[in-house]
Amino acid sequence: MAPALPTAEQTDPVKLGWMLGSPPPPDKIIRFADGSFYTFPKFRWTFSNGRQMGPTTHVSRGVAAPSALPRAERDDLDAVSFVPLGKTEPMSWAQSMGANYTDGIVVLHRGRIVYERYFGALRADGQHIAQSVTQSFFGTVGAILVAEGKLDPNAKVAQYVPELKDSAFDDATIRQVLDVRTGLQYSEACADPKGEIWDQVRAGGVVPRPPGYAGPQTLYEFLQSVKKEGEHGGPFAYKTVNSDALGWVIRRVTGKSVGENLSERIWSQLGMEQDACFSVDSVGTEFAGGGLNTGPRDLARFGELMRNDGRAGGRQVLPKAVVDDIRHGGDASAFPAASYPLLPGWRYRNMWWVSNNEHGAFAARGIHGQATYIDPEAERVIARYASFPMAVNGFNDPASLPAYHALAQYLMANPR
Repeated sequence: MAPALPTAEQTDPVKLGWMLGSPPPPDKIIRFADGSFYTFPKFRWTFSNGRQMGPTTHVSRGVAAPSALPRAERDDLDAVSFVPLGKTEPMSWAQSMGANYTDGIVVLHRGRIVYERYFGALRADGQHIAQSVTQSFFGTVGAILVAEGKLDPNAKVAQYVPELKDSAFDDATIRQVLDVRTGLQYSEACADPKGEIWDQVRAGGVVPRPPGYAGPQTLYEFLQSVKKEGEHGGPFAYKTVNSDALGWVIRRVTGKSVGENLSERIWSQLGMEQDACFSVDSVGTEFAGGGLNTGPRDLARFGELMRNDGRAGGRQVLPKAVVDDIRHGGDASAFPAASYPLLPGWRYRNMWWVSNNEHGAFAARGIHGQATYIDPEAERVIARYASFPMAVNGFNDPASLPAYHALAQYLMANPR
């Protein structure tokens, strides 16, 4: 259960005046160096202003004109009602915006914007950190390379990146990395300051390093330091580091960075409105585990691509087989050991979360409430950015997952 916290309205970063002024008052300044950028409620501003907190590189949208998203906005969706998981009293869709500290949300139904809202520091022309939603982009790129025969899913990681021969990834297969079924000495517990996730982000410069820091200096150096624990190919165990290992493989196989691959394969193919941006380490390597920043509508465009089996603008942008594998692949028996009590019956495939519900919904998910939630049966896509106080999505899922499903059912029953 989440502890009692100030509400979304009480922590609105604009109302609190964070970083306003020239210069801002001393008590309203947020800094990377002292770690304040990643403390609540200050990160309610930070998540929408990532480029001011550290080095980034851009993901080009190309030079073609943006593709318009048709609009058919509705005034009846805020009243859609649902009962949060573990509760008995209903909540409205509008109330769930504050309950989940939503910063921006776009809902597409049959390819049209039916709902779009922004709160706090995020605006329609702004960008927000995607956190681990980033990983689904690169699981998709990896799956494309497999479908094209450029990446052997049964090959060992060290076959492509010999520098990882003495690490835990030496004898892990590409498929085991894509499905995050690797045996690694690596804790994802964000609440544990000694967890290896913190060693990784310190190495990548994603968070400040303590005085006297002598650990790995880059993301690749950290990957080389990861030790094996258990056997590969066992239960699903979510660990961000797999995405950066995949990122190194992608770079080695294609000769291009993960950002360049994302641009060429997806971002420049969908008529995006904005270049995306990526946080990078000290040698310019993108943080494939969670460093992508995008506009909300562009995130929705990606979800719509996946909903339409890889098609956009009358073209097959990515192989339909890739989307089919994400939606229907994966081993359901490997998931329960990961202990996600709010996700019964789910699977994990190519770095996507697959619900197996009656609508065949699947999602890209990131800490603090980031999500791209695709419901093929309802022909509906949700792109949501948020700054929920606790990182783990188990705290915001109770007022998210049933809300998403209730909205899908309502749109199916009340199409326009």
